[in-house]
Parts: sequence; C-alpha cells; structure tokens
Amino acid sequence: MNTRLCELLGIEYPVIQGGMAWVATAELAAAVSNGGGLGLIAAGGAPADAVREQIRKCRTLTDKPFGVNVMLMSPFAEEVMQVIIEEKPAVVATGAGNPGKYIPALKEAGIKILPVIASVAMAKKMEKDGADAIIAEGTEAGGHIGELTTMVLVPQVADAVSVPVVAAGGIADKRGAAAAFALGADGIQVGTRFICSEECIAHENYKNAVLKAKDRDAVVTGRSTGAPVRALKNKLTREYDRLEKEGASKEEIEQLGVGGLRRAFLDGDVQTGSLMAGQSAAMVNKIEPCADIIRSYFEGMDELLKTVAEKTEV
Repeated sequence: MNTRLCELLGIEYPVIQGGMAWVATAELAAAVSNGGGLGLIAAGGAPADAVREQIRKCRTLTDKPFGVNVMLMSPFAEEVMQVIIEEKPAVVATGAGNPGKYIPALKEAGIKILPVIASVAMAKKMEKDGADAIIAEGTEAGGHIGELTTMVLVPQVADAVSVPVVAAGGIADKRGAAAAFALGADGIQVGTRFICSEECIAHENYKNAVLKAKDRDAVVTGRSTGAPVRALKNKLTREYDRLEKEGASKEEIEQLGVGGLRRAFLDGDVQTGSLMAGQSAAMVNKIEPCADIIRSYFEGMDELLKTVAEKTEV
C-alpha cells in the first residue's frame, strides 16, 4: 500500500511505530523498520549519551530508515536534539511540547520532522513552522494523551493541513487502519500492539498484562496535574485516583509516578509499575514478530473494503 507517507519516508507500509518511553528501544525500532514500517527509538527522559548509543545500535540492526521520538518536556531535550542533529536519523517525532525552535536545524541536517499533536490549532502551527507530516493522536492512545478522540481529530486535521497526516490512537488491526484512511490519514501510528511483539524487550509480565487487558482496563490518571497519562489499571493507578480525589498537590501526584515505567518494563512489576498502554490493549491477543504485525494491518484489506462496500450499497 503506497501513500504519500511512504514516499516521504521511504518505507514500504504506511506504518510508524509509536515512540513509547522505555519500550521503544533500538531492537524494536529496527525490527519495525526491517518489517517495512518506520521504527522509532523513544528518547523519553534518557540523557543524550544514552540516545546516541541507541541510535548507533539501531544502525547495526537495520539499514532501513528509522527515527527518534523526543519528549520535549524531558530535562535533556536540548542535548538530545543536538545528538540527533549530529547522528542524522531519518526522522524525528516530537511530543509533549512545541518543537518549533528545533525545526530549522533539523531541516538543515536533512531530518524529517513529524510532531505529535492533539489539536487542529497545533497541527496548523506545525505545518506553518515546517513540519514534514503531522501525527494526529487521539485520546485512545497510551501514555501522555490529549482530549479529542482519533475519530474526530484526524478528519479535522486532514482538512486543515496539506502535509501527510498520520492517525494514532486505538488502531489495533486492519479495521482501524481502514477507518483511519477513510478519515483522511496517509498512514497510521501503532504503539500498544508492538508491546506484544517478539522483538520488544519489555518484561514478559508487561506483555502479559496487555494480553489480559479488557475493554475498560486502560484508564487515565493525572488529569488534575495537566499531564494526563493512560495506563492499565493496577495498584499504582488506584493510588493516583486516591491522591487526586483527596486534592493532593501536583508535586505529590507526580512524585508517585517516578520510576513507574521502569519498574514495569524492566522489573515486570505489574502492581506498582506504570503499564502504559492504549485502549486498543483489549484487542491485542498474541505475541508476534513485528513484520507479521505490520502485514496484518494490510493483508486482506481489499476484502475488508469489499465487505464495507457491500454493506453500504444503496
């Protein structure tokens, strides 16, 4: 399936792997890129040297295009961006902030810029500032989220900008992919599904928690702090709820989450670890290689669209 996104990024399938902190390592990014999509290394809150190491490791695992996702609220964002400019991965995706001040230097280095946005206004600004494509992420996604759903955000963004639009949030299979393209997207970003890939090095307990998730298990905490996060419910999310209901300070609530994702990813702590995952977790039911996951989004697409056409005949 060839779209404007494929042409822009030099990839076979219009699929970008979500930049999930801790989860999106060089191993996962390389596997997705080798499978025909675009893999992303998540910088998260890591220092610049660690990001450089991941970029170089990824280059030993794939000769395909890959990128780095930068969380702009990280205290190391400035240094990480400098490393990216020096190392020159194909793409930088950004979240949790405005990457505008970095765009000129990234463009000069020949790096494509794909900001993750949660509103039409931000999409327009990013296009004006020089973004090569826009990732429109709905609130169904895991991790840090906005308020608008994928269903309403993507078509509004597609109508508002002329650059390629990537739909993100809640896209678990080819039905979601077909819906995203119908909404005007040129590609999809997939995060939660890749947690349960063979190449993802997340702890087995983390993967099993995703496999066992039900439809209402991906909950949002931290709304009172202005930085809501979606994760699978457990002892940690219940403690978040308690603190927020009691009117705890922003600092106290944020302190609760320190090290949470690391505990889940490395230690397999499914009770006090932060099991970041989207609402699509309930639709993930097996562990597969990344290449098979990518193909599953497009194999049989013709038959699916044929069925849709038959249902809508008038």
